[in-house]
Amino acid sequence: MKSVIMIPYFFPPEGAAGVYRPLRFVRQLATMGWDTTIVSAEPYSYQRYDPDLLTLIPTSTETIRVQPKDPWQSLQAWRGKRLQGKLSGGSVEMDDRVHRAHHAPFRSWVRESIRTAEAYYYFPDLAKPWIRPAVKATRQACLRKTPTVLWSTIGPVSTGIVAQQTSQSTGVPYVLDFRDPWELYYYESEMQRSKGVTRSAQRTLYNLFEGAQAVVFLFSRMAESYWRAYKGALDPSKIHIIPNGYEGVIESFRVPNDHKCTILYSGTLASYRFDTLLQALYDLKKTYPTVAKQLKFLFVGDGMDSLTREADSLGLSDIVETASPVSFDEVTLLFEKAHGFLILGRHPERKGHELVAGAKLFGYLKARKPIIGILPQDETREILTNVGVETLADASSMSDISGILRKFHSAWSENQLSTLLPNKHACESYSSELQTLALMRALEGLPSEVPFVPGKVDPPPSLRDLIENESMWYRKQ
Repeated sequence: MKSVIMIPYFFPPEGAAGVYRPLRFVRQLATMGWDTTIVSAEPYSYQRYDPDLLTLIPTSTETIRVQPKDPWQSLQAWRGKRLQGKLSGGSVEMDDRVHRAHHAPFRSWVRESIRTAEAYYYFPDLAKPWIRPAVKATRQACLRKTPTVLWSTIGPVSTGIVAQQTSQSTGVPYVLDFRDPWELYYYESEMQRSKGVTRSAQRTLYNLFEGAQAVVFLFSRMAESYWRAYKGALDPSKIHIIPNGYEGVIESFRVPNDHKCTILYSGTLASYRFDTLLQALYDLKKTYPTVAKQLKFLFVGDGMDSLTREADSLGLSDIVETASPVSFDEVTLLFEKAHGFLILGRHPERKGHELVAGAKLFGYLKARKPIIGILPQDETREILTNVGVETLADASSMSDISGILRKFHSAWSENQLSTLLPNKHACESYSSELQTLALMRALEGLPSEVPFVPGKVDPPPSLRDLIENESMWYRKQ
């Protein structure tokens, strides 16, 4: 029997978006005859605690939890829980007072100073204290299991180091899986480091690429960006393109019976752009009050504070509703009650923002309902265009957004929402079964069925000049 040790830092009962890719793969690999073992972190605190997800882990999968030893992160987790406890039982006035104090100039300066210090100390990332105990646990698992391969999903980059160091001491090959564009200046922490630390981080990633049996990227443009930035580190024949996806079968379309047209956004919001949506809703409410009155935008997840405040300031609290994160099962119920889904793009000033597509997108495709996309020219837009979604608006155009909202409302009021559905056959190409078959080729050391061809696509505009500047990147001497 083929065997794989999978190394995701985030895994259930963590319920954040990064959990679902390794969870889907471990479930599918287990059904396809692979012996699977998970080595994941036992964090001081969870981004989104969801113990119901534990029931989705195959019973045949051994799960090894490794807790990092770090007093500073332990303290920060304690402070976060304490603050959350105060806010959960506090008034709106207390929430506003805490928010104002949080953004006071001195507090902001202290916070930025701490983040800069963390960028120096926690190399290559905040998961640094986890590396040593995780390597020890993975080595021990290798001695017991004699696995065929190690699979590490990034981020954080520390998971790749765990796989690399384990491979060097055991001889078991490793495969890297990139969920986000780490070390392409996508994350704020990557911009706060000194040039020396940045070079060390790039050298680390270069060595990870060189030693890997295979490297998996979500999209061809992401692979192209890495191939050009880390020149000489990546063998094109070892590159595999496997996007995110959904598990199970695409559901039947049903229109909820409700007097309002409900459009659902689920998941984190902090890094996504919503300002133009709110402005378009504000204009819609003035120009087409009857249409606006029948719309309801429900946002459920993390990072909703700014949205709530801005919506209230624009007088949109009758249209925009927010709620805290809920469990996976509760999200499924919300999906059933929605008439359609909303997906947003990242802020345009963020380097590499075009290279990502939120994991929520694929849950939307499985749920088989119309999707409103308010997006830049990114991978999310590319996917939605490929599956036939026509309700897409330019994230920088209020008039474009307003037109899409009126189109969606018109289809709802005329009972024609089915005309806005994504193409079912096109959506099926994102099933986890097909993606796992593609992953198995990487795990077995076979080339991808669809080879990556360097130069076939261009890096995104936000990274193009940066990537072409060779002084910005590590080059092996």
